[in-house]
Amino acid sequence: MEGFLFNAIIYTLAAVICVPIAKRLGMGSVLGYLIAGILIGPYGFEFIQDESQGQDIMHSTEFGVVMMLFLIGLELEPKNLWKMRDMILKVGLSQVLATSALIFGLGMALGVDWRISLTAALSMALSSTAIVLQSLKEKNQMDTPTGKFSFGVLLLQDIAVIPILAVLPLLAVAGAEVRDGHGGFLEHQPGWVQTLMIFAAIGLVVLLGRFGFGPLLNWVSKTKLRELFTASALLIVVGIAFLMELVGLSPALGTFLAGVILANSPYKHALESDLDPFKGLLLGLFFMAVGATINFNLIFSDALGVFSLTFGVILIKTLVLAVIGKTKKLSLPENLRFSFGLAQVSEFSFVTYAFALQLGILATTTSGILMAITALSMTFTPIFSLVLEKMILPRLERKSANPSRDADEIGETNKVILVGFSHFGTTLGRFLRANGVEATVLDYNPDQVDFLRKMGFKVYFGDATRLDLLHAAGAEDAKILISAINSTETNKKLVELCREHFPSLEIMIRAKNRYEAFELMEMGVESIYREHLDTSIRMGQEALQRLGFRAHTVHRLAAQFRKYDEESLKILVKYRGNQAEYISKVKKQIEIQETLLSGELSRKFSMNDQAWDSEQLKDQEG
Repeated sequence: MEGFLFNAIIYTLAAVICVPIAKRLGMGSVLGYLIAGILIGPYGFEFIQDESQGQDIMHSTEFGVVMMLFLIGLELEPKNLWKMRDMILKVGLSQVLATSALIFGLGMALGVDWRISLTAALSMALSSTAIVLQSLKEKNQMDTPTGKFSFGVLLLQDIAVIPILAVLPLLAVAGAEVRDGHGGFLEHQPGWVQTLMIFAAIGLVVLLGRFGFGPLLNWVSKTKLRELFTASALLIVVGIAFLMELVGLSPALGTFLAGVILANSPYKHALESDLDPFKGLLLGLFFMAVGATINFNLIFSDALGVFSLTFGVILIKTLVLAVIGKTKKLSLPENLRFSFGLAQVSEFSFVTYAFALQLGILATTTSGILMAITALSMTFTPIFSLVLEKMILPRLERKSANPSRDADEIGETNKVILVGFSHFGTTLGRFLRANGVEATVLDYNPDQVDFLRKMGFKVYFGDATRLDLLHAAGAEDAKILISAINSTETNKKLVELCREHFPSLEIMIRAKNRYEAFELMEMGVESIYREHLDTSIRMGQEALQRLGFRAHTVHRLAAQFRKYDEESLKILVKYRGNQAEYISKVKKQIEIQETLLSGELSRKFSMNDQAWDSEQLKDQEG
């Protein structure tokens, strides 16, 4: 049974099943789409009968890659690129050049033609923007050293696409016989003519971006018809893609340039929101088509060779990135995340393979092997990263704080022991000291300890989950242990240790959110302080005051809200293992909380409550 509707059901059903499973396993959506394509392809359930059918789908959905490059270009404002020039050039360019040189050398050592080796090297030097950025966002690592270095490398790689696509026609002319139909009306022209027209087309795109697209979008936006604006956005992308095809270039090249030019446009965000759904759908279908076109007969006919090349490419990229990370003084855990995270080959490489195949640089068999290596690298690197995050990094991060440094000797005992002295802990410690309460402060970050000592703080280096250190800090005689650590696992170990050896010590624990609080509550901890609760309430208090509520009224309402929220937490913790029941209880608690606060406002308080806002106090404040 065939037909558009049947095929649409098969593709979407495969994506709906495979992508959520892949994401739940920590492998990312791209891998989910690839697996979906494999399952419905000629080596799976055979809904796609042969590889040529999959290639037809891939060519049709390459427009998703075109849109992705346009949207990436929109994010790259020239002024931001200039600010990041050191990161882009020193980190990103080093990675692309070193990786390309090593893979090119590997190809030449294996006796591969230099044009094929260079094409493969330039393509495989790129990493998957879709996989890496999504993974960093899901793990909240965009603002970490790993995230910043990864973004710098990806940014340079996106820019490097332009010269790569410009070089490929020259490689074709250098010796390979060009196939018919790849280069529009320029396909039979000499290589220098093609190269000249490439730069002419790029110049035309730049001019249109600066002086043509803005007036067009401004004129259309005045109609206030969103569907017409969406059509205009599609017109820009399709028009540039058509222009690029006329001169034999990949459409993604021109649309990327147009995106960079429009990055400062007032219509930037509107373009992003209108095109993003099309991009996501077409990209998903593109990756499914890639999965369906992986030639498993080719792979298994030389499994050792294909898998060896795959792991060889991953190893080369990992080593190059690790060396760069080492020279930039990344810590070992951060460097491992950085180097393994970018070790796969890019989704854009599929486009360069297809372009090189059309140009006659690659044979069909060679293109199939390169596509298989790329897809396998996309499959393996998320698995490697998952093993790294779950099994290796937790141990390394504990050892890497400073394995050669012994814990300090503690020469004082106080009624309060404060564990963790970063931003949260220093504020807390300063508040206590300002009110005459001294605390014995412990921290396991040696750089932080040395820095704080220079600022005049008395901080001891050591791991608070060590029993001997707690004894030395006077835990037997202290009244309170406050943990300001931003690690659930460390806090849980600390609680277990104190419960067993110092049962009379009152424990006060910092928690990032309510889910972390639930874990601590289940261990019997009562004094839990969620990071953002008080800040959120304080912002709400100030908003109410600016709306005309009196200060005293707002203070009492905030206290009641905090009380009800803490009480609801004790109820919700019983249901957190049952999602449906938990959601039902959350809705019920919110309803009860709002009803109680409404009652408190109407019964006890008044919008005209003058407490704390008397004219006398206002004069004093003035």
